Amino acid sequence: MVPRVVFGRGSFASIDTILMPKRRNSEAPFIYLVDAFFEGTDLHTKIPLLFDDQIIYISAEEEPKTEQVDALVAKLKADYTELPSGIIGIGGGTLLDMAKAVALLMTNPGSSADYQGWDLIQRPGLYHVGIPTISGTGAEVSRTAVLMGPEKKLGLNSDYTTYDQVILDPNFLATVPKEQWFYTGMDCFIHCVESLEGTYLNAFSESYGEKAYDLCKEVFLGDIPKLEAEEKLMMASWHGGMSIAYSQVGVAHAMSYGLSYVLSTKHGIGNCLVFQFLEEFYPEGVALFNKMMQKHNISLPKGICANCTDAELELMAKIALGMAPLWENALGPNWESKISKEDLIAIYKKI
Repeated sequence: MVPRVVFGRGSFASIDTILMPKRRNSEAPFIYLVDAFFEGTDLHTKIPLLFDDQIIYISAEEEPKTEQVDALVAKLKADYTELPSGIIGIGGGTLLDMAKAVALLMTNPGSSADYQGWDLIQRPGLYHVGIPTISGTGAEVSRTAVLMGPEKKLGLNSDYTTYDQVILDPNFLATVPKEQWFYTGMDCFIHCVESLEGTYLNAFSESYGEKAYDLCKEVFLGDIPKLEAEEKLMMASWHGGMSIAYSQVGVAHAMSYGLSYVLSTKHGIGNCLVFQFLEEFYPEGVALFNKMMQKHNISLPKGICANCTDAELELMAKIALGMAPLWENALGPNWESKISKEDLIAIYKKI
C-alpha cells in the first residue's frame, strides 16, 4: 500500500514541504516527469526547483514503452554524478507508470523489459511520488507499472513499484477533455466490475471495489455538481486501484492489452471498446456501461479492427491469452478450457 497520501484541493502546493526532507544533498536532484500537456502552462512555476532539479516533459499520446524507460534511465545516469533524490510523476496513467518504472530501473540493472512480470524486481527503487492529473487508471495506488515491451504489454509488478507518496489534488481534473474523462473513468468502473466478479475476490478487495463501484455510479449516472464529481472520481480511482491490488482485473483488460500491443490503442478507450461486447462475462456491468455512454453522449469508434490481417488478430489473441492471472481471476483455475483463441478473435472482429 502507498504509505503516505495527501488529498484536497490545492494540496499540490504542499510538494515543497513533502520533498525537502527527502533531498539527500545538492548534487542529488529531484526529477519531475510531467505530461507534455502541461508544457507552456504555468505549472512549472508551481514546481519547487532547486539546484540541479529537472523537469522532463513526456508525451502521453502513446502507451509507455520499455525502450523509452531504458533511454530515460541511461540519460539520467549520464547526466548526474550520483543518483537523484527522487522521481516525481505528474500526469495520467502513462506518466505515473513511467515514473514508477524509471525509479525502479535507476537501482535495478538491465532493461525494464527484463522485469515485465510478477515480483522480478529485486531492489527498492528511488523515492518516488505520484501526482495524478486525471482519474481512473488507479496507477497512483497500484503495484504495477504497465509498459509496452518488445514482446508483450505487461507491468513491472512488485511491492517495490508502489509509490512512496501520492498527492491527490482534484484541481488538476478541471483541464481534462470530456471524452478522455469518460474513457479513463470507465477504466476505473471496469476495474471494479472485473474485481468484484472475479474468483480472486476477498473481503479486502471487495470493500474497496464496492466503494469505487458506487462512486462511479454516482459520478457517471447521478446528477452531482462538477467539483463534487471530480473529487469523487479521484477517490473512485484510488479505491478501484486498491481493489485490484488485492485481487485482479479480467477479460476486458486482458483483451485491451492485445489491442494496445498491435494497434497502439490507448488503455482507457481500449477497455471500453472491448467491454461493450462482454455481456457474456459481465452482463450487469455492460448494461450500466451502456447507460453511462448514453447519459454522456459518448459514441465509441467503430471498425477499429476492420482492416486487421489474420496475423494481427492472432497476435492480439496471443497477447491477451498470455495474461494468465487475469483469465484465472475471470474464469477460474480451469480457464484455458473455457476460452479459446477463436473466441477472442471473434470479439476483436466486432470492434
